[in-house]
Amino acid sequence: MNGMIFAAGLGTRLRPLTNDRPKALVELKGKTLLERVVERMREVQVERLVINIHHFADQVELFLKEKGDFGMDIVLSDERDELLDTGGGVLKARELFIPGEPVLIHNVDILTDLDLKALVCQHESREAYATLVVQQAVADRVLKFNHGILKGWENKRTGEQKIVDEGFYGATEFNYCGIQILSSEYLKHIIHQGVFSIIDEHLAQAKEHPIELFRHDGRCLDLGTPEAIKEASNFRFNDFRF
Repeated sequence: MNGMIFAAGLGTRLRPLTNDRPKALVELKGKTLLERVVERMREVQVERLVINIHHFADQVELFLKEKGDFGMDIVLSDERDELLDTGGGVLKARELFIPGEPVLIHNVDILTDLDLKALVCQHESREAYATLVVQQAVADRVLKFNHGILKGWENKRTGEQKIVDEGFYGATEFNYCGIQILSSEYLKHIIHQGVFSIIDEHLAQAKEHPIELFRHDGRCLDLGTPEAIKEASNFRFNDFRF
């Protein structure tokens, strides 16, 4: 299996912590967010790990060199010229993955007690086209699933909707947790080009292929703000797989 860590973001919400470093190298209890996610990828024996870089990219390169790539096959997807958003980042990295293998994608700023092995097991046992980790909805922007299959997206605050098909109506609302597995077939059929969100790509591909959910009822925290980092520093980390 391939792995990918989304680490190219500007980390705007994390300022001032990202004034002099990328979000990936912000520390939580003495360990960078990037290292914590790399360790999670090792748990599921990812064969090749792709990390996209943009903001303070040189620092990420140096960090990985100093760590000996953590003894893994790590390849960088360089977005210094243009930040491509999540979907564009996957498209650019596509040629770096081991061919014919799925890719487990993890946002660098997610703290979770998710059992990644269970996620991989579900995806593989169902020979899924794509699997998204979700939780019961509490946010403004939600994904909507009907019988476990993606049917749309909605902004609860503005009323904007993106509908896959009639299954959207009466569907259950979930939050996306920033972790997913995409099959090699999904990667082949990417529709969008340039800068685009992976969520928009999911919604486009869902018109022809089933995008499944993996429901996680434990913790899944967005560490995108200094306040969230401070809050997470008070957790007992034996409660997490992060």
